Amino acid sequence: MQQQLNVTSEIGRLKTVMLHRPGLEIEHLMPQYLERLLFDDTPHLPIIQKEHDYFAQQLTNRDIEVLYLDVLMKEAVQNQDARQYFMHEILKDGLENLDGSYDSVKEYFQSLEGDELVSIVMSGVPKSKIPKSKQVHLHEITNEHYPFYLDPMPNLYFTRDPAAVIGNGLSINRMYEPARRRESIFVDTIMKYHPRFRDAQTQTYFSRNDVYSMEGGDQLVLSSEVLAIGVSARTTAQGIEKLASEVFKQNNTFKKVMAVEIPKKRAYMHLDTVFTMVDYDKFTYHPGIESEEGGLNIYILEKTSEEGEFAISRKSDLTSALKEVLNLKEITLIPCGGGCPIAAAREQWNDGSNTLSIAPGVVVTYDRNTVTNKVLREHGIEVIEIESSELSRGRGGPRCMSMPLVRENL
Repeated sequence: MQQQLNVTSEIGRLKTVMLHRPGLEIEHLMPQYLERLLFDDTPHLPIIQKEHDYFAQQLTNRDIEVLYLDVLMKEAVQNQDARQYFMHEILKDGLENLDGSYDSVKEYFQSLEGDELVSIVMSGVPKSKIPKSKQVHLHEITNEHYPFYLDPMPNLYFTRDPAAVIGNGLSINRMYEPARRRESIFVDTIMKYHPRFRDAQTQTYFSRNDVYSMEGGDQLVLSSEVLAIGVSARTTAQGIEKLASEVFKQNNTFKKVMAVEIPKKRAYMHLDTVFTMVDYDKFTYHPGIESEEGGLNIYILEKTSEEGEFAISRKSDLTSALKEVLNLKEITLIPCGGGCPIAAAREQWNDGSNTLSIAPGVVVTYDRNTVTNKVLREHGIEVIEIESSELSRGRGGPRCMSMPLVRENL
């Protein structure tokens, strides 16, 4: 069945979402290479899977269709053209890390069935997978070298970042960190070759081969007319201009992009780690992103022509900017940790502001953020808590772990 992508808000009732259940790639995390792979610790696989299964169950309990990245990929690569495309893109992207072993790894890939190919790419390609007789380079036969030809991909369970649905189109993102850059190949392959998506002729606003970085955690669809995008450690101002121009050119409904500059800190990785929409006029935010004077650098990119041109104006107050772009008389900003500097710092680190809205006024959050969850409920928000002792070790919350494909229009 052909699937039409549709996301015209952050809060419209969620109908279809793509997740990735953590797998062997988590077991391939090694303490000495955690920083390289963007982790602070090594999660315990059985527990992180249990917690992720609980998250998925809460979604299916609300009649949300859950699709899994690995299943879609394995179905896509049953098509021989898809398999060759995927293999080529993975090898091309990983060429700089193959250190003269390109041909050996390619031969190994060609020996695998489609399901095996997807699994091994996700979990990483250890050198032990290549026969000793074909390990002819010095780096392959010495013990000091890194043990993988291609790194494991432990960040895959954060499906939000490699691509994002905007309206009926798609942004296939160029990830900032080399450790994550291959992730967008999966969505790219699925959209090109999976029978559910390949005939949809989906508009693409951004490409993984673009020069400037862009990540889905910085992309929020506030309404059918307005996007909010974070100028962050992972998303560049140039990337935002490129995306805005393409959206304005290809999509008739979007009129404005609100670019919000946030501090370039690991704790504030993306816009959605410090700001999310939870109802028609309610938003979570982390007060720590504001300057000492209480302001922000906010830039409104407003469409001026059908060719994608736009004008830029500057704002400093988040409340007034949101009221302006969304045509609201009043809005409510709900502070992470209730505004308490101690609770806010702790709970923001554990993604207290990273809520996944599944309907207006209904959100999924981590159970560990007790103060923020209490404040959300006090503001009339229904909060569905999920377990998070291991999931949170990857530095991402429920919004990070989900890629909405279809939402009802408001």
